[in-house]
Amino acid sequence: MRKIKLIIEYDGTDYHGWQYQPNARTIQGVMEEQAGRIVNEKVTLIASGRTDAGVHALNQVAFFKTESSVSYEALQRGLNALLPHDIVVKELSNVGDDFHSRFSATGKVYIYQILNRPYPSALLNRFSWFIRTPLDIGLMNEAAAHLIGEHDFSSFRASSCGAPHPVKTVRAAWFRKEGDLIIFEIEASGFLHHMVRNIVGTLVDVGAKRITTVSFKELLHSRDRKLAGATAPPQGLFLKEVKY
Repeated sequence: MRKIKLIIEYDGTDYHGWQYQPNARTIQGVMEEQAGRIVNEKVTLIASGRTDAGVHALNQVAFFKTESSVSYEALQRGLNALLPHDIVVKELSNVGDDFHSRFSATGKVYIYQILNRPYPSALLNRFSWFIRTPLDIGLMNEAAAHLIGEHDFSSFRASSCGAPHPVKTVRAAWFRKEGDLIIFEIEASGFLHHMVRNIVGTLVDVGAKRITTVSFKELLHSRDRKLAGATAPPQGLFLKEVKY
């Protein structure tokens, strides 16, 4: 029995998220079907975590076990030939029994892209949140600095979140500008459901000067989701890296 680790890139626009659903098209469902064809056995892919409908990944990590002796090179070529164009296996390797894509992870990095200019983009509409109102990136970075450290992130937790506790440690959180794109990058020990999108939605309120940086700090510590901003749309969010 071999344990095979995959690093996967995907455009989540046309999928109902990562996790298999019997009546919906998902990344896991499509990949398990094609991997099963190659190794000629049932495949169960275990990822580092779920991504929601419309969310993308630059480096999702997953693994599966197989009795097949097919080479790693042939498996990667076969998967990339059979998978739709919006899912790609970037790397494939053997790992030991002690590796688990989810439980071995020590942290994750997400990025969120905002297109901030007077007109939208035909090419970036699947990969960014278009905001016409000018945003003050300096204020957004000032507010984002309050996220650093260990906090109870209940203010940015979805009501559907099933995590056992809301305390996470944020190691980095900052905005940078690349042309018309404002890119938010955040690294943490782990994330609650919708946590990044809820944080971004609230930081956009700071950048648009609808709330102050002091108000942002207060609502973080309030642990009250009703005080935070709207949930940012999924298409701007990318899982950038899983750390081990």
